[in-house]
Amino acid sequence: MEESLNTYFAFLIIGAILVVADGQLIMRASRVYLRSAYTDEGAANSMGRMIGVLFHIITLGVLMLLSTIDIPVEGAVQQVITKLGIVLLLLGAAHAVTLSVLGNIRERQSSQRITQETNAQLEERKHEEPRPIVNPSMNGNNF
Repeated sequence: MEESLNTYFAFLIIGAILVVADGQLIMRASRVYLRSAYTDEGAANSMGRMIGVLFHIITLGVLMLLSTIDIPVEGAVQQVITKLGIVLLLLGAAHAVTLSVLGNIRERQSSQRITQETNAQLEERKHEEPRPIVNPSMNGNNF
């Protein structure tokens, strides 16, 4: 019983370290990645933190659920290694989904910023004096 408890805790501790390490990488990188899309650096940092927290919550939840599943392998070490292999595969998938979400957020923010800038330029042009339309064929040299 003590060996299975040690195996259980070893899996949870190692798995949690992997999840937190990957989550921290995502949080740091997402802030820098989103700064190019957000005009406000605080908004980029907040969005990066929210995505990082969401990543941590989901992957730690999956880790907890996986810890309760009994995988039929021989020995405690094999049990931990097999479960950690599954955790790494799931972390890779979660990381890919997170990158996709970050890309979508960045694209949407960039599009909104470009639309706002274009609308502002159009609004500026509305208030300018109209320019006379010059027909190039009427330059005075017609015969």
